[in-house]
Amino acid sequence: MPRFSIIVPSHGVAGRLSQALDSVLGQSFGDLELIPVCDAPDAPAAAVAAAYAERDCRVTPVDSPPSAGLSGARNAGMRAATGAYVLFLDGDDLLMPGALAALDARLTETADVDVLYAEHERAPWWEGEPTNPAAPLLAQAPKGAFAPDRFPELTGVQLPAWGAAYLRAFLTEHGLVFPDSHFTDLGWGGLTTLAAGRIAVLRQVVVRHRLRRQGSRLNLPGPHQHALLDQVELVLARAAAEKLPAERTRALFDQLFAYVLKTASRPERLSSGHRAFFRRAGRLYRAHRPVGHRAPGGSLGVQHRLLASGAYTAFRALRGANQRAAKSVEGLPRPRLLRTRLRYALDLRRPLDPGLAVFSAYWGRGYACNPAAIHAKARELAPHIRPVFLVEADQAPAMPKDVEYAVIGSRRYWEVLARATYLINNANFAEGVVKRRGSVHLQTQHGTPLKTMGVDQSTYPVVAAQTGSYTKLLARVDRWDFNLSSNRHSTQMWERAFPGSYEHLEYGYPRNDVYYTASAEDVVRVRRELGVPDGATAVLYAPTHRDHHTGFEAGLDLEAFCAAAGDDVVVLLRAHYFYDRGRAARGRGRVIDVTAHRSSEDVCLAADALVTDYSSIMFDYANLDRPIVVYADDWDVYQETRGVYFDLMTEPPGPVVRTPEELARVFRDGSYAGPEAKALRAAFRKRFCQFDDGRAAERVVRRVLLGEPPEAIPPVIPLAERIPAPAAATLARS
Repeated sequence: MPRFSIIVPSHGVAGRLSQALDSVLGQSFGDLELIPVCDAPDAPAAAVAAAYAERDCRVTPVDSPPSAGLSGARNAGMRAATGAYVLFLDGDDLLMPGALAALDARLTETADVDVLYAEHERAPWWEGEPTNPAAPLLAQAPKGAFAPDRFPELTGVQLPAWGAAYLRAFLTEHGLVFPDSHFTDLGWGGLTTLAAGRIAVLRQVVVRHRLRRQGSRLNLPGPHQHALLDQVELVLARAAAEKLPAERTRALFDQLFAYVLKTASRPERLSSGHRAFFRRAGRLYRAHRPVGHRAPGGSLGVQHRLLASGAYTAFRALRGANQRAAKSVEGLPRPRLLRTRLRYALDLRRPLDPGLAVFSAYWGRGYACNPAAIHAKARELAPHIRPVFLVEADQAPAMPKDVEYAVIGSRRYWEVLARATYLINNANFAEGVVKRRGSVHLQTQHGTPLKTMGVDQSTYPVVAAQTGSYTKLLARVDRWDFNLSSNRHSTQMWERAFPGSYEHLEYGYPRNDVYYTASAEDVVRVRRELGVPDGATAVLYAPTHRDHHTGFEAGLDLEAFCAAAGDDVVVLLRAHYFYDRGRAARGRGRVIDVTAHRSSEDVCLAADALVTDYSSIMFDYANLDRPIVVYADDWDVYQETRGVYFDLMTEPPGPVVRTPEELARVFRDGSYAGPEAKALRAAFRKRFCQFDDGRAAERVVRRVLLGEPPEAIPPVIPLAERIPAPAAATLARS
């Protein structure tokens, strides 16, 4: 029997679950079993948990349906637990280094008490100093093990379930489980402390609780707020049934009704039934008030007396002035010119145009990427939608003739932004753009994250300095209603990098549809447009941007590579889109610069193989199931300066080389396309080409622009059944 069973519910936190599990398995004290609780075998967190179970026999995942809630997940974990003590850890929190060793030592010292309470940190979600809210209370506790009546202020209801270790035999003996519904920690904490015979405290931080940027779900308005009174009644009824003395129940009563009054005094939490909540709370107050109870002083004492007397109108009058939410327009319209600003403000008062959709890609760089693919499909499936593309003035001449556009910064630009019902972007709209009630914002993203993104960049000084205000970044994130993902890895990383309340759409990237819909004629046409000689092996070289560089550096002598790799090799050079301005498509010997070509998808179709360093183009190109070589001459530097989400060197899409000589050799001897390369690519495609199947744009249009329900959206075609566009070499053999 292990010393500890650690139960980790994972609903809605798949992006951070691996960090929580690592914090447990990395403990110096290893006598444990780890029980991740997942929604279902195919849930996002299930794949994470299964991978850990394969590597470590101490990990035993179990399932609990989302409908069972947090209480059901924890109870499912307890049913599977075999350890002497049970601990709980939320899936986005961390067990502090040395925590289990400290708990074990304290439990040994106190002769295995029923409940051991410990301190915890509440850490702001991305910056700021953590707090230790339990420390003042636990500092007052007796030194060793003690009976609860020796310290009645320790009721359990003020402490989270993950702030203690529980003797499993004690839980089983008393039939203790988490109460159903919301506020389950409050009910659990009260019931376990009431049942305990011996308890103790550990004056050491055991858990780092990472506050969600979205705040606690329990603070959101809704009918679930009434469940607070269910938990209060449950605990007070148990205390009454055990005939506890008034001295024991006074602190319990005051602490429970502190929660009740906090909710009653915030009408915004109760979207309906505020009067009913107050009246029921008053009945509970009068029924369970301990003998000799004295209300506290000050304003809180007045609230106690009004609740006891059922004076709802007076209670609301007392608190009303402090609850008026100030509705400010600060920071909304921010066009530069006063006249445009005033017109934008007026346009915001006009009704939304239900048929207007605004698209933008790469901060106005032109008709490209996921927004362009969605735009094209919308014209086919949703002809009632009027799409307008937003572009910078210098890109307007290159726009397709049949695409309506507005120049960024113009009067018309602000007008369509104010009136559009649908706003679709692969980056972010300007800071001054207002998210109107009834509008729908879709963030399509523009790659799979290998390098850190969003708030995860904050610990990397070079890139953090270029990012600017994270507060402003997240204000833009708050406008998102939907966020697009092409694989489960991306979903989890977006959740970490851009914390918000948007919905993930695991539909694939619309720009990658062409990799499954393009014909042989399309491949031939693009190669001729780019100037690729017939019979040549076209190698696409696409290095990523370096945050510690000030301009584009190829990193390779491409002419020398061509000479060393083989007589039939030509290189298609595509620099990062940061460097696409002022570069015309041109050839220089056997090197063709295609950086300025409007479509990276066309360039990929033309290429027989891809050479890249750490660019996200590798994830898109993998859909074509063509050879990929990773040129990693500065991997250590890149990890240190930018940060990455996984070790590309251990999970590459093909051979990894570190010198120009090694790169030329894998092409010269053919190993770049050999059996080992193919096996690496197959594993990579299985992980990162999950949802790209040629129908992503259709799914997006149906869900976002046509409003079809999720169950009506076409399912993703299994990877084994997809047929990528043919490569030029295949066509030549045919």
